[in-house]
Amino acid sequence: MTRPGPATRDAFRAFRTIPTRWKDNDEYGHMNNAEYLSVVDTAVSLWQLDNGLQIRGPEALRFLVVETGCRYFSELGFPDVIYAGLRIGHLGRSSLRFELGLFRNDTDTASAEAFFAQVNVGKDGRPAPIPDAVRRVFETLA
Repeated sequence: MTRPGPATRDAFRAFRTIPTRWKDNDEYGHMNNAEYLSVVDTAVSLWQLDNGLQIRGPEALRFLVVETGCRYFSELGFPDVIYAGLRIGHLGRSSLRFELGLFRNDTDTASAEAFFAQVNVGKDGRPAPIPDAVRRVFETLA
């Protein structure tokens, strides 16, 4: 089976800059796998905040992560700066899938590609429709 190659920066609609930290490196001298998902979570959260979406507090919608994944192409690690490219690959009635490319410093091809699927849930914990105003914000990345 042929594995698709990494995406380039032009495949993404928005970017968030995430500096690496010394603690992100593992024994092999590159970023630990668990840190990749932390970068993804941070990039998505920053994008949501920058676009006026409340992610904490009583007025916040509850978007629960239901699935994540990551494909690796080249190493990242301290002291790299990661440019996280974001797009939305799926926008459903109550769910969405963020797709991210993680770019090392000024490189044009992704060092890793990840996804982050979320479902909006109501107070009862059941899937709930994404409100129209919030959907319009997400559509800017679709």
